[in-house]
Amino acid sequence: MSLRGTREVKENCQIFRLTGLLDAFSEPTFRKVIGKCIEDGPHDVVLVLSQIDFVDSSGLGALVQLVKKAQTAGGSLQIVTNPRVTQTVKLVRLEKFLSLQPSVEEALANIKGS
Repeated sequence: MSLRGTREVKENCQIFRLTGLLDAFSEPTFRKVIGKCIEDGPHDVVLVLSQIDFVDSSGLGALVQLVKKAQTAGGSLQIVTNPRVTQTVKLVRLEKFLSLQPSVEEALANIKGS
């Protein structure tokens, strides 16, 4: 499997810590699993992608869909990133929409502030 991760559920949010590749191969499962977790709640989600080695266009597309799904459910999706992921996201000018955060702490603070 090119993408692995853990899920931690807190009272007001879910935190997913992912490692590996977010690409065309892993994207369908990633989108389905995270999407189902957003539906089940809590609707505020932190995706920790700081250990992700590579994101391609299908991975970016899945992130956009999941942000919309969380917003529709009344929540938000924060993304903790690394320089490689940030660079990829900025290339397609999605850094504001995808709510990139430098740390889990700042992502959680952003949820509480919303």
